[in-house]
Amino acid sequence: MPRPPNRLLELAKTQCRIFSTTFNPQGLRLGNKILRQRLRGPTLAAWYPKKIVTFRDLQDICKSQDLVTFDELEDDREEAIQVAKLRGKGRPKKKRTPSEPKFVRKKK
Repeated sequence: MPRPPNRLLELAKTQCRIFSTTFNPQGLRLGNKILRQRLRGPTLAAWYPKKIVTFRDLQDICKSQDLVTFDELEDDREEAIQVAKLRGKGRPKKKRTPSEPKFVRKKK
């Protein structure tokens, strides 16, 4: 004895409601398989160690107490920028006005 299709749809709908699944009679690709998976964010975030205190934080604390600090990495970076500028490899100058004439912008 064949079962009527509407009765089978009602059964599938009830089954989905009971087991908390998505009722999808047309079989469309909805992405529910991906959405049901566990989130990976907390696991990936736990892989990296927690940031404790940076040198910049220490500098800010010392500056508020009028103490002088020296950041060797920052000093090296500024020196490299100065060397690059002397070689002509620094960042270009900004335009002063949007209607600045071309002969002013040309490199001398």
